[in-house]
Amino acid sequence: MTALVYLGALLVSIGGLALIDRRFGLAFWYDARRSAWTVGLGVVGFLLWDVAGLLLGIFARGDSPHMTGLLLAPELPVEEAFFLTLLCYVGLLAWRWFDRTAAGRTAHREDA
Repeated sequence: MTALVYLGALLVSIGGLALIDRRFGLAFWYDARRSAWTVGLGVVGFLLWDVAGLLLGIFARGDSPHMTGLLLAPELPVEEAFFLTLLCYVGLLAWRWFDRTAAGRTAHREDA
């Protein structure tokens, strides 16, 4: 059971971000296609970065009883893909929120 704790926490966190996204219409509920491309390209880019780090001996997989033990590649746990999805998704939501609030401030100044 403990082998799924980390993956479960990542999935719950991604679900929480999706609820925030839905509530405020920031990313996937604003433009699903562009958001999927943005998150997907970010995840692929970071996975390539991880693979390069693994090949160069910079990164190594740590052992934890809270991970599934499933690997995408040697030394690359499946949880890494979900973590990178979380990272890219939260970055996209933050960007969209800052962009939206900046646009609101600009519109407010123009009205004054």
